[in-house]
Amino acid sequence: MLTDAEAAAVACVDEGALGRTLLELISVPSVTGSAAESELQQRLAGRLERLGLDVDLWSMDLPALRADPGFPGAEVAREEAWGLVGYTAEGEDDGPTLILQGHVDVVPPGDPRAWDGDPFVPRVVGEVVYGRGACDMKAGLAAHLAALAAIRAAGVRLRGRVAVHFVVGEEDGGLGAFGTLRRGHTGDACVITEPTAGTLVTANAGALTFRLTVPGRAAHASSREAGVSAVDAYLPLHRALAELETERNRDPSPLMAEYPIPYALSVGTVRAGDWASSVPDLLVAEGRLGVRLGEEPAAARAEFERCVARACAGDPWLREHPAHVGWPGGQFASGRLPEGHRLRDEVRDACADVAGWAARPRERGAPYGSDLRLYAGAGIPTLQYGPGDVRVAHSAGECVSLGEVVAVARVLVVTVMRTVGVR
Repeated sequence: MLTDAEAAAVACVDEGALGRTLLELISVPSVTGSAAESELQQRLAGRLERLGLDVDLWSMDLPALRADPGFPGAEVAREEAWGLVGYTAEGEDDGPTLILQGHVDVVPPGDPRAWDGDPFVPRVVGEVVYGRGACDMKAGLAAHLAALAAIRAAGVRLRGRVAVHFVVGEEDGGLGAFGTLRRGHTGDACVITEPTAGTLVTANAGALTFRLTVPGRAAHASSREAGVSAVDAYLPLHRALAELETERNRDPSPLMAEYPIPYALSVGTVRAGDWASSVPDLLVAEGRLGVRLGEEPAAARAEFERCVARACAGDPWLREHPAHVGWPGGQFASGRLPEGHRLRDEVRDACADVAGWAARPRERGAPYGSDLRLYAGAGIPTLQYGPGDVRVAHSAGECVSLGEVVAVARVLVVTVMRTVGVR
């Protein structure tokens, strides 16, 4: 089903160069908010320039972005953030613009003893590459670069344009994508190469970080009856949140039906007390509230706050000393590709034609937040299709198959040619 021009461009995907690029990217410890995150943006800018793209590399105005009413929140402190966008020069005003997007930041590696070696020294076993960021999502970055290089090597002249958005801070709430869109970089459609394990992800649930502050009354532990433990005061709230999760997961969208808990509500940290022989007078619990497809974050927050208020009203201590709800950190709305949009079929057909499959990749949603919702919110039809399995992301066993990265790069070549057109 490939045209001669498409087949020639697909054949130009350099597997060896792609593998070397992936190893180089993993070796940069670009933990979100770190100096290495900025270093990687500088390196990638040089790569885009060598591919002949017009490059916009800029230092983001963090105070202005944080003051923006639409700021998506943040999880870590940072002193700088760099935006990076590259455009192909062909057909500037003669066709649509397709965005190829990926984030350069990774989460911290965690306990180094859990890794088989240094997490930022990639390890290759057969055709599988191990390392922090291998699938989430430096494999996706490598696939973008390989696809662009193949199109250039094949001498393809595009009718429209490709815009490459390499962003920081995706793990941190979406600062990079938010700043890129605020700078005015846009397009007619967008493919994000998050790990999707051979499927098309056309929708993301959202996720809101919450903080519960629960008061108690301090006392010496030997006379604990004179105090009120904030730990004990928290327990009815914890039970109420479990019931809220059950209620919010009734009748999920068909795109989310394969997940046991599509919209998880999870308490991730609990901190209480400052002395072993004292009754704790304060407990702080932080966690994550899943946002349903199509649900406004404000509505999800309001339902959560009503749940907490009801639980407080039903408890003798909390009725007079209610818990406080705050919303720090990342605030991910949900997002989805418009139903029936042609981008889905263009990518599905490219997958089938490149691999010779009779069946197209299946469509599904994802239970986590991503930059998809920011692009969709800006009116840019967006989906995710990329190498790797998100189930190994953020783990000490994070890995990706080189063969899968090559396959995605080839699909991107065909998707670009069909979406923006060829002269």
